[in-house]
Order: sequence, then structure tokens, then C-alpha cells
Amino acid sequence: MQHELRIAYFAHAIRSDWNNGNAHFLRGLLHQLGVAGQSVTIFEPDHEWSIDNLREEPLGVDSLEHFNETYPDLDIELYRPDQVQERELWQRTLHSYDLVVVHEWNPPQLAHLLLELRTNLGFRLLFHDTHHRASSSPEQIQLFGIDRFDGVLAFGEALRTLYRERFGIERVWTLHEAADVEIFRPLTAVEKQQDIVWIGNWGEGERSDEIRRFLLDPAAAMPQYETRIYGVRYPENGLAALQAAGVSYGGYLPNLDAPETYACSRLTVHMPRQQYSGAMTGIPTIRVFEALACGIPLVSAPWSDTEELFRPGDFLWARNTAEMTAAIQHLLTDADAARQQAALGLETVLQRHTCAHRAQELLQIVEDLLA
Repeated sequence: MQHELRIAYFAHAIRSDWNNGNAHFLRGLLHQLGVAGQSVTIFEPDHEWSIDNLREEPLGVDSLEHFNETYPDLDIELYRPDQVQERELWQRTLHSYDLVVVHEWNPPQLAHLLLELRTNLGFRLLFHDTHHRASSSPEQIQLFGIDRFDGVLAFGEALRTLYRERFGIERVWTLHEAADVEIFRPLTAVEKQQDIVWIGNWGEGERSDEIRRFLLDPAAAMPQYETRIYGVRYPENGLAALQAAGVSYGGYLPNLDAPETYACSRLTVHMPRQQYSGAMTGIPTIRVFEALACGIPLVSAPWSDTEELFRPGDFLWARNTAEMTAAIQHLLTDADAARQQAALGLETVLQRHTCAHRAQELLQIVEDLLA
């Protein structure tokens, strides 16, 4: 960019990662925009379901403190949820911004207010989608008036195509998630505490069958290896299934603690939600980028890498329980194979999939938009 941009980003939550994988990427992306010389202000409600639930967690206070220590440069302005409709407040607040970005987890009322203000204030307005509602609940996305935005940022080509074909939006750009490699990196001299780790939320049944087939059943078949799961919103029947398979449950894990958790483990797995192995295929979601950035071997349940984000050998594929069991056994018994695979995955992330890469991609999109 030839001049410093003033960017306002409206997020549901940057401070809280409780059931909020969007925060992982957005923290790194907005930090890297600042590193690139742009002025970024993040607007988020002072309380909403993610931050409210985080405060109920035993590790909630520590998580918030760790976030503040890790990202002291992020300028976060809090507002009350009932201030979403205060036109004069936002008219004053946003009068000098060049670009306003609204994340998909905000209320539609906010989007409509910003659309009105854009007419008077002249900023460009983008909609940022890092979820699957455009496919699974399109009527909810229609509520935002997205046809009136200056464009849409979609976190995968399948989602970009969906916006163009289902919603008739012409100006849609693909902006994949990525790893914040300042945080997610290999850690050495860490004692191994478990063989297999998975960090992921239950997902309201969107991948409960996948968790059983690609993690619990293999774990039950290999009781000699210790398997541990971290995440939230596990129902009683889900916790009972973990116990029956001999898998320990660690509950909520602050995402900023994930690098150390990966370093304490010998391998991890990836199990996409059903939307990302079906209608939204080709979108790996954030955990794959983060795990590979930490240099841990990974075995993935089926999804199609239609955009060729990764190279053969970056991780192993498993089409069913038997293949997952065999792949885990292979990596846990062949140290050279595990090291080679981890090194390849890390190399790919560093070369192509960091938040610094995405910040530059976004700035190019904005430059085209402003032109």
C-alpha cells in the first residue's frame, strides 16, 4: 500500500477463543496488518456468549491474561451489545476509516447500520466469512444484506463459489486461514506426556461420528498408547464414549497453550466437520495450519484438498478406522517417518500459510478494491 490505511474490524470476539476458532486466525492476521504499517482498530462487544463462557472456565482468567500479554499491540475497543443501533456513536467513531470489515459472527443489525453509514462516510465495507452458514443456513446470511457490501472475503474457494453462484455476489475473494507462526512454532526440550492428542470442540454433533471412527475406535484398538482430547461442549454421552475408549479428557484448552500441548504429544489428528468434507470441501480449517506450524506429525480423516494448499507428505490421509489405526501405528513406531512428515508440513506452512502471507493478500485485495 502506498499510504497507511485505517481499518476497523468488527469481531464477535478476539479476546476469547472459547468455542471460537475464528479468534485464532484473526488475532494473527490483524497483528500482521499492524506489522505491515496499517492502523487497525478491533471493535467487539464487551460481553457475548464466547467471552461470557470463557469467564466461567477455571482457566478463563489466565487465558485472557495470556492473550493480553501475547498481543499487546492489538487495539481493541469494547462496546455494549445494546450500542449496535446507536447511529450517532458509530458515525463519530468511524468517520476517518478507509476500510470496515464485518465478521460473519456479528448481528445483522450491525451490518445494516454500517451499510447506512458507508453512504455518508465513504469507507469501503467488506463481509468476512470463516464459517459454513452460507452453505448450511443461507437464509441467515441473507439477513446481512451482503449484496450491498463492497465485497466478501471467503475462507475457501468452495465458499467463494457459493457466494457467487447462490447469492449472486461478484466481488468475492478467497482469503484462507493461516497460522500465526510467531506463536505456533515447534518447541524443543519438552517432555512427552501423551502419544496422541486432539484439540477440538464437540461441534454440536457435526462430527460426532467422525470423532468415534477416527479417534475413539483407533484409541480403543491401541490401548498401549495414551490418547488425550481437549475441547468444550462435550455432552454426557460424548464424555462417556471417551471414557469407554480409554481416552482422557482435558476440557477447555486456551489456544495460546496449544503449541506446548502439541510439543508434549507425539502426533495429532484432524477430523473435519461434515460441512468441510462435503459441501465446503477444500477448506481445512485453522487447526491443520496450527498443528503443522508446531512441527507435529498429523493424520487426517477424509477431505479433498481441491486447492492444493498442501503437498503430498505434509500429513497422512486415512479413509476409515483401519487406515487411521495403521497410520497412527506407523508414525508412533517409525521415528524417522514421523520427523520427516512433521518437517514437510512445517515447511509448507512457513512458505505459504502464515498470517503474514494472509495480511499481504488482504492488502492486495484492498488495493484492488480502492482502485
